[in-house]
Amino acid sequence: MENLSNISVIREICDKFGFSFSKSLGQNFLVNPSVCPRIAEMGGAAPGVGVIEIGTGFGVLTHELAKRAEKVVAIELDARLIPVLSYTLSEHKNVKVINEDVLKVDLKKLIEEEFPGMEVVVCANLPYYITSPIIMGLLEQRLPIKAITVMVQKEAAARLCAEMPSRDCGAVTAAVRYYSIPRQLFPVSRGSFMPAPNVDSCVIRLDVKETLPLSGEEEKKLFALVKGAFSQRRKTLQNTLSSSLGKSKADISAALSEIGQKPSARAEELSLDELIALSKIL
Repeated sequence: MENLSNISVIREICDKFGFSFSKSLGQNFLVNPSVCPRIAEMGGAAPGVGVIEIGTGFGVLTHELAKRAEKVVAIELDARLIPVLSYTLSEHKNVKVINEDVLKVDLKKLIEEEFPGMEVVVCANLPYYITSPIIMGLLEQRLPIKAITVMVQKEAAARLCAEMPSRDCGAVTAAVRYYSIPRQLFPVSRGSFMPAPNVDSCVIRLDVKETLPLSGEEEKKLFALVKGAFSQRRKTLQNTLSSSLGKSKADISAALSEIGQKPSARAEELSLDELIALSKIL
């Protein structure tokens, strides 16, 4: 079904199915017709590619993905949208809609069953309130996916894709950069949605790394260090890590010197490689 980003069409569908937007589910549907084709193209939807979509709305992005990809599996939490999607996506035989919470779905099993032999990507217009849990859930599972292309709040995009070291980076930046290579693709204004949110958005792409530098146990230690390091951003690593890791300030100072950092360094002054090196030492 075309024109799913047309406000008149959206209102007609709302009336037809008695649908109303849920603020608690963060439902803001796209009404800018140029956005979803760009997400589909830049997200890697193409012949031979399987796409996992998270959160469908009325199916405007699903429609664009289905026109380009081999198969689309859309995971939608709101049961009220299932009959709507049967109507709006009826022309597409390569779309499967699952009424589930993506945080509870066995995505590894889903990929094995739904996309055998295919390259797999994730594309989504994510609800703002659950952006980080979904992105980190996808990355931490080490799923066989090539890339994650999602629309998120502008400020979240800046933090997720921040350079390291920089004042914009945080614990989530380090985690995202550990698992992937992130970049901002293009901005999306608040007027592109219905109802319009109070903030602007940005589409980002995370190219998932095939290999990682640390083992499972080493990763746990790294992220424990990262969490402690960024827990109180204004304090030095000597102070934050001595309390979070139970290490002496002398040990932390010596470790910082070993990686070429000054004893007064803060978390935002270290690169990901330096955080990894510091974790191995401590």
